[in-house]
Amino acid sequence: MVIKMPFNVEMHTDIGIRKATNQDSIAYKEAQTDKGTILFAIICDGMGGLAKGELASATIIRAFSEWFENELPAQLSCENITDEVRYHWDRLIKKLNQDIAEYGRQNRIQLGSTITAMLFLENGTYLIAHVGDSRAYKITNNNIEILTEDQTVVAREIKMGRLTAEQAEKDPRRNVLLQCVGASKIVEPVYIRGSYSRGEEYMLCSDGFRHVISANEIHQAFAPNHNNDEKTMKYNIVRMIELIKQRHETDNISSILIKVI
Repeated sequence: MVIKMPFNVEMHTDIGIRKATNQDSIAYKEAQTDKGTILFAIICDGMGGLAKGELASATIIRAFSEWFENELPAQLSCENITDEVRYHWDRLIKKLNQDIAEYGRQNRIQLGSTITAMLFLENGTYLIAHVGDSRAYKITNNNIEILTEDQTVVAREIKMGRLTAEQAEKDPRRNVLLQCVGASKIVEPVYIRGSYSRGEEYMLCSDGFRHVISANEIHQAFAPNHNNDEKTMKYNIVRMIELIKQRHETDNISSILIKVI
């Protein structure tokens, strides 16, 4: 008997029009537990311009995949699952920061990666871990909301009133991160908790996905009533990525789309 998961998930990554390698890494994992269905999705953007960025992002994906397979089952039996997962994620991210930095020192290269990871628990709650400028969005038929805050110089300048959003898009510091895994001496992930409901969609993306398209265009393509099955979801992700490339985005472009059904 095949158990249908209460999520539809599709994803796509593209090297883009200019870069020699795709430094984005994406993955998702689903599992049926005695408490219900859980879903984990993660996107990591290896540092453009830093050597071996694809190695950094892939290393993080592999570590989190091993956590999901080997450690999460025991953590699900804890009284407060969200706190337990957050504790283990924090230790894992900080260890990855040290390990990737040490690899860089030994090989005399600089490398790093963003991380935006999202866990949907069977009780209708989610947890996000966030470092860098990849994003998580919540999309309903009537609204689109960015759940994460970009950890960039320009985002900080906007928050302090020294730049407008329009100025930030053209600012030469647009891609300068305040922290990333592997290239920061100390990394402090931001954790976001929330609840999800049937009919909502969630989208994780690298920064290359959202520089040259508007929030309104993302909403029009990914509104839940436009994505009734995984085939349509995949078509809309690829269609948007092709549009982004037509608008001359030079970065790698990646997206994971999740619909709660």
